[in-house]
Amino acid sequence: MEKLRRILFVEDEPDIAEVVADALSSEGFEVCVAVNGRAALELLQTGIPFDSVITDVSMPDGVSGIDVAHEAARLNPAAKIIVASGHQRGHLPQLPERFEFIPKPYRLMGLLNAIS
Repeated sequence: MEKLRRILFVEDEPDIAEVVADALSSEGFEVCVAVNGRAALELLQTGIPFDSVITDVSMPDGVSGIDVAHEAARLNPAAKIIVASGHQRGHLPQLPERFEFIPKPYRLMGLLNAIS
């Protein structure tokens, strides 16, 4: 039996978080949702190993998705890090090459392609 792949999905818009988490779950992923950057950092610091971390860039509460992505890469070096934004990539701070960028709005297939 194949091991469930665990995803940390960081999204502050509840409707988007619910729809995407449900869609990823139906594709066979175990999804942990964080509603902001602080909650994501708390989950990352528990030591739970995540195979992928998908985070929106713009977050409330002073912890951006880029902060989350950097901490996720540090704590889970093998994890796939996906950064999503409604802003063009050129308008964001420089991202490390190992981070995947996906523009919002995205479709489920685009997200699944970024994960794999």
